[in-house]
Amino acid sequence: MDRRRGRGGGMIGLLLIQALSEYGRLERKPPVTAGLIAANTLIYLRPKFLHPILPPFNHVLFNPHLILKHKDLKRFILSAFHHINEPHLFYNMLSLLWKGTQLEGAMGSIEYASMVAALVGMSQGITLLLAKGLLLFDYDSPYYNEYSVGFSGVLFAMKVVLYSRSDDYTHLYGLVVPTRYAAWAELVLVQMFVPGVSFLGHLGGILAGLLYLKLTALNSGGNPFVKIITGFAHFMSWPFRFAHGVLLPSQRSRVFGRGIIGGSEAENVWRCGACTYDNTSQSSICEMCGTEHDDDYGGRLSPPASTTGSTRAISVEELRQRRVQRFGR
Repeated sequence: MDRRRGRGGGMIGLLLIQALSEYGRLERKPPVTAGLIAANTLIYLRPKFLHPILPPFNHVLFNPHLILKHKDLKRFILSAFHHINEPHLFYNMLSLLWKGTQLEGAMGSIEYASMVAALVGMSQGITLLLAKGLLLFDYDSPYYNEYSVGFSGVLFAMKVVLYSRSDDYTHLYGLVVPTRYAAWAELVLVQMFVPGVSFLGHLGGILAGLLYLKLTALNSGGNPFVKIITGFAHFMSWPFRFAHGVLLPSQRSRVFGRGIIGGSEAENVWRCGACTYDNTSQSSICEMCGTEHDDDYGGRLSPPASTTGSTRAISVEELRQRRVQRFGR
């Protein structure tokens, strides 16, 4: 495939200005959308520091035959983030900016990021299955051997999700169509009037969006992929939780006055019947007045109204004398 592209021409500058202008007007900044636009643009520009990381362009083109033959995950995943030329990148990123800001603002960044990751895999996978399925009808050309790149399959899936509950109408290339069916109309119109586009790639994106909505509905409206991502993150963070538990053990409970600082409730605390001071269960003598703890109370916070023996009522002067004897003051 001939790849005609410059090294950061005028359309890249226009994309940067448009993205910064739109981003600056938003009250709630969409970090995931901004990161996706930056990543796609950097991959297209291919600065020198990315040369050791990024494979050659010809090695990431989406080709069903080569992906299945060599089990090439590199082509399967990275092809979605590469673009042919500046107009291809420019219009895809403008579409991503418009759709992404709405979806991320409504869903939240974590759920939106999980949705994008799911749509990338699902749209690419469905496109691969469609191309392979056509072989059953002896229709192996051109779809099974064609090359394609770009984020447009994911954008079609995002459009399906964005407009799934809309009852409005929208203008599309001069036509008025129901908004929820805009992706289908655009699929047909783009295929008719724009040369060189991937019909299976766009169709795979639409089907991926529908599948995502179906899975979300089966999960009672929640995003099923959020649980996968958060569960994976929780699993990967166990060394840090273990180290935190070893290096920073939980604070022991400490009694002060009639309350507890740090720790659990007061089931391990007994209250002195003489001076009402709260003592820890490890102490058998009141730390305030020296009165012995009566086990008959079973560690209750307060004794019965009338007490005898070691917890009898004492006068203020006797309490003062006990404190002097215990603390030397």
